[in-house]
Amino acid sequence: MKQITFWFDPISPFAYLAFERLPRALEGLSYSVRYRPVLFAGMLKTWGQKGPAEIEPKRAWTFRHVHWLAHQQGIDMQTPLQHPFNPLALLRLLLACADDGVAPNRLACERVLRHVWCGGLDANDPRRLAALTQILAPRIDPTDAAVKQALKASTDEAIALGLFGVPTLEVDGRLFWGLDSLDMVAAYLRGDAWFGGPAWDAAAAARGGVVRG
Repeated sequence: MKQITFWFDPISPFAYLAFERLPRALEGLSYSVRYRPVLFAGMLKTWGQKGPAEIEPKRAWTFRHVHWLAHQQGIDMQTPLQHPFNPLALLRLLLACADDGVAPNRLACERVLRHVWCGGLDANDPRRLAALTQILAPRIDPTDAAVKQALKASTDEAIALGLFGVPTLEVDGRLFWGLDSLDMVAAYLRGDAWFGGPAWDAAAAARGGVVRG
């Protein structure tokens, strides 16, 4: 059985769609999943990028695209009232619910992701957050300093592994980024010969000839 690490931030609509689609995409395969919340903004800062929702034409296209994908795949989805929003409270809540302080279970992740992406409401509305916290019953206070440090450590770990975006699925040290990589993950788990030869490394060997200042 292969272990998949599913790195995500609930701010990402693609993370939500990948989470919902994962069981169908990997149906019939032997695997387990460890869910790891991380701060996407920390990755963006490290790699000097802006999030797709911070660039207006890209924001408009991103939400058209994800709503089409949700429609196509039969996934319930409505954009939250405000986006982007600060996901820290939700990320800390997830870690506060984790038995090991690092990896919450799928049910907790599902409730947080659907809190954001179902209903079209404000993800950070205090009353909604309080209700969600009551339902999830975290093992410790999400505002505890240990939880904040755990989120920072998880984000630093992800960046050190080479993650630059969410969702990213990690299997055997290989990183698969994005919703559209789920079929690639499934092929890897099935033992597709492409992954056993030089193609994986060779494909990443090309270097750009132009570097913008």
